[in-house]
Amino acid sequence: QLQLVESGGGLVQPGGSLRLSCAASGFNLDYTDVGWFRQAPGKEREEVSCISNIGGGTDYGDSVKDRFTISRHNAKNTVYLQMNSLKPEDTAVYFCAARKGQLRSCLLPATYGYWGQGTQVTVSS
Repeated sequence: QLQLVESGGGLVQPGGSLRLSCAASGFNLDYTDVGWFRQAPGKEREEVSCISNIGGGTDYGDSVKDRFTISRHNAKNTVYLQMNSLKPEDTAVYFCAARKGQLRSCLLPATYGYWGQGTQVTVSS
């Protein structure tokens, strides 16, 4: 069974850090593009970051550039999202998603076929 499981969410104060994990089972993330997306209550889903299978390139949404870093750990079949300098506006449910490696931008959520259940991130004092 193909599955993505996110973990690492929680409550953190503004300025703090969290590292989210996206672990895959049933398929190898080495051959996929992996994206992180988020959705806050009452708002549309927003692209956060992605890492491409082709060349290992990464991309970030404008609101998280220079604060978040995406990376792969192939041996653990896991993709991480390191989030630093967190702000209250980063509060959302964070989802990871996977798709077969392709040349289209990896920040397009509609191109992903596999999604995890999400992990809540709350940034508040």
